[in-house]
Amino acid sequence: MGIPEGEAKPEEQRLGPVLRRRDQVQPGTTDQRLLDTEGDSEWVHTDPWRVMRIQSEFVEGFGALAELPSAISVFGSARTKPDSPEYEAGVRIGRALVEAGFAVITGGGPGAMEAANKGAREAKGVSVGLGIELPFEQGLNPHVDIGV
Repeated sequence: MGIPEGEAKPEEQRLGPVLRRRDQVQPGTTDQRLLDTEGDSEWVHTDPWRVMRIQSEFVEGFGALAELPSAISVFGSARTKPDSPEYEAGVRIGRALVEAGFAVITGGGPGAMEAANKGAREAKGVSVGLGIELPFEQGLNPHVDIGV
């Protein structure tokens, strides 16, 4: 998994737990500039603040998803290989969903999820990845425009 051959790394913007890429990047806000100052931020990693961090992830995530057009979630294995018929079917599904007027939402990982996000992106639609942080996972696939 990685950036497709011949493509530059897409422009990215992180807003809390939300990742925006390409045309989903939004201009910064006054609040963001105030919060981006340098300084010790270790306090946000202590247990008393954990509930607040979790709550803020929900708020940011719901805010990002509230702006989406109608969307359809596509589920599939992270182990689907890019050269398999199942992967190609996922690309076709993602493309067809966008052509039918929907955004595509996956878990944002590799395999079948990447295939559906790729199809959505190729069709110039909105490609969303809703992932979880795991110690040994690779992160969001390169075809995700909005990642939470």
